[in-house]
Amino acid sequence: MATYVLVHGSYQGGWIWKNVARRLRAAGHEVYASTLDGCAERKDQVRAGITTATHADEVAQLLFYEDLREVVLVGTSSGGMVVCRVAELVRDRISRLVFVDALALFSGEKIGDIVTRSTAAANAGGLTRGPTREDAANRLFADLDPQTRAWALDRYTQHPAGIYTEPVKLDTFWSQSWPTTVIWCKRAANPGEAHQRRTAERLNATWAELDTGHYPMLSMPEELTRLLIT
Repeated sequence: MATYVLVHGSYQGGWIWKNVARRLRAAGHEVYASTLDGCAERKDQVRAGITTATHADEVAQLLFYEDLREVVLVGTSSGGMVVCRVAELVRDRISRLVFVDALALFSGEKIGDIVTRSTAAANAGGLTRGPTREDAANRLFADLDPQTRAWALDRYTQHPAGIYTEPVKLDTFWSQSWPTTVIWCKRAANPGEAHQRRTAERLNATWAELDTGHYPMLSMPEELTRLLIT
């Protein structure tokens, strides 16, 4: 049985992996799906200085203190950026990487270099960013069934702004070899096929597709779980 560490993306928390985590545990796997600093139930901790790098340090510390090894490290959306940094920080603890409709930036790139849609205005004194609740309902979660959409909207939170303003810093990630799977969600506008093809080509990754939007852990949890276990 494997150990899975699931890293959420923007406007999310560990909650977004609930249906996938339950299925993985039912299959006998060990699963960690923590909420990152300043997000979801930790939103009251938001402050200046939270970046992709600090989120990655947090996840790397989790792997160390829980003494996790042979980890399948999974990231979705902006969580893919976190996964890249975590992988190079704790290389000896990683067995496989999975990018689920995820961003995987080169060192020095920012999200705005890849995602061309304008980002919502900063909120909470400039500490967070994200779309309005209405925009989240009508765009981000538009392809979800009404019950799931309402559930997700109740948990949606703004994301620490530093991940948008600070460029990604990677030292050796792209020069290393990683067993990798890239899962593209065909109905999602961002981060888009071209970006994810770039990731797959650079890492010589296994390519998979799901005919759904940006949140397959909500819309197709059974199908996504099967790809994670494969």
